[in-house]
Amino acid sequence: MKRLTQAPNLAIATLWADALERQGIATSLQRQYLAGGVGDLAPDQSLPEIWITEPHQEARALALLNELKNVPQRRWMCVCGELVEGGFEQCWKCGEMMRV
Repeated sequence: MKRLTQAPNLAIATLWADALERQGIATSLQRQYLAGGVGDLAPDQSLPEIWITEPHQEARALALLNELKNVPQRRWMCVCGELVEGGFEQCWKCGEMMRV
């Protein structure tokens, strides 16, 4: 097994590991229960880690992880005049869906 990365929290680590699994990269989530040790352990020792079971998949896993970390953000103007930013496809103000 080879350590791929640390995640900032368990929720993100789980999302990343699941996305890698869906692409055929077997993963193992480590340190998922160490959040309770924050304060007694060094911060970098209590973050969840994602490990891959097949080291030859590291390059592909890192490329997929890079895509997950750098999702392009959109910015669009709704028909009601509201500027909607981020990954939202529906206007928070009027409920109108984004037009392609």
